[in-house]
Amino acid sequence: MKSYRIPSIARKYTDYDMIQTHTDLPALAHPRLRLLHAFLVRGQAYEKHSELYTLVASLVQLGMDTHDRINNDADEPRRAENEMRSKQLKVLAGDYFSSIFYQLLAQAGQIEMIAILSEAVCEVNRLKTNLYMRMKQMKLTADDYLSYMTQLRSELFQSFTAILDATLSRIWQELLTAVTRCEVILEEIERSADARKFLHSWAYWHVMQDGTEDERDWLSEMPVDQAKVQGLVDKYGIRGKLVAKLNAAAELVKAITAKLDTASMLDEPIRIVDDMLNRAAGRTPALHETR
Repeated sequence: MKSYRIPSIARKYTDYDMIQTHTDLPALAHPRLRLLHAFLVRGQAYEKHSELYTLVASLVQLGMDTHDRINNDADEPRRAENEMRSKQLKVLAGDYFSSIFYQLLAQAGQIEMIAILSEAVCEVNRLKTNLYMRMKQMKLTADDYLSYMTQLRSELFQSFTAILDATLSRIWQELLTAVTRCEVILEEIERSADARKFLHSWAYWHVMQDGTEDERDWLSEMPVDQAKVQGLVDKYGIRGKLVAKLNAAAELVKAITAKLDTASMLDEPIRIVDDMLNRAAGRTPALHETR
């Protein structure tokens, strides 16, 4: 059985001096990728392509995540040259990551998978548009936001359901949703401590939903400063609420995993969520793997 080697394989496509010097990239979506690989390596029909499929999924997701980091605020003051270069490189890198999977799959004769992933990307973009419209109209609760983000992050990986064995496809969808929810919540825990990432985070929507009128007015006057953000995070117990949600999502992953008939698969989903729980608790160094 092949081990999970995507981080080292993906470096061939991500480790460029120009990118590392002038901008930063999102981390690979390792919890979802590890879960996908664990399922693919156990299918007779697609085991030989398990590494290729996981690699191209990592690059497509990285391309979308890189584009999501581009700041298109038209009202922002003129950027310095290095900031403009960083933005340009994000555009180019995102385009590259989003297109290289065509070449990799075509070389392997996997034309059908190109169509499957391309359709999934279109659906992700549709979901993003719906979410951004809800945000703009301020028609979003904190729980709505969490559900939207979980669906967005899992959509590309859900496309692999079509090739999985029937005995695995249903539980794959359940596990993917639960693991992705853990990923999203973990990121929201980390965002809640940084004023630069507070806008439109779960914490932001929670305060907009339950905060005072003065607090809502103040949040509408972005940017905000770190001290005020920390005050809101403490007042509304944001971290505690998110940690409770993370623990509940992790327990759901373990409950779903217990339904698996294949004993050799039992460990990987549990290891995935335990890694995220440890990260949230600060018991391990930050894993360059969550997005």
